[in-house]
Amino acid sequence: MNRIWTSAALAFLAAVLLCGCATSKEKLLPHGDTGMLDVWNQQTGGSASGNQTSRQLLDARQSLRRPLTRDDVTDAPAVSASYTRTAQNEIDRQFHRLPNPDLVMYVFPHLAGSDPAPVPGYTTVFPLYQRVQYAMPGERTEAY
Repeated sequence: MNRIWTSAALAFLAAVLLCGCATSKEKLLPHGDTGMLDVWNQQTGGSASGNQTSRQLLDARQSLRRPLTRDDVTDAPAVSASYTRTAQNEIDRQFHRLPNPDLVMYVFPHLAGSDPAPVPGYTTVFPLYQRVQYAMPGERTEAY
C-alpha cells in the first residue's frame, strides 16, 4: 500500500516537471519592441533631453513657486531666532547636571599580584553614582 502511494507521487512529480519543460520562454515572457531605456523614460516622465512631458512638469513646478516679498526677507531673522543656534543659547543649558558627590577612599597598604609585591597606602576619589544624571528642563533651577 505504501509503495503504491510512493509510485503515484513520483509519477505525478515527473508529469509536473515534464509539463514545465514543455512551455517556451517566448510564450511565458513575450519580448516586445521596447527596451529598458524606453520603459524607464515612460515611467519617470521622460528623459533629460527635454521632451513634452518633462516640459509640462517643469512648467507645473514653476507655477507653484512664489517670489519672496520684502516682509519675508525682513521678518526672517525674528522668526528663526527661536530655533537658531547662537553663542548665547549654546551657553544656557536646558538639562542641568544633578549633583554627584565625590567619595574619598583610603586604600591601606597591601600585597598584590601573583608574586606578592607590597603596595603602599594611597587615597583615591571616585563619584558616588556611576553615570552623570540630568534634571528635566525647569526641574532644578538652584545652583549647587
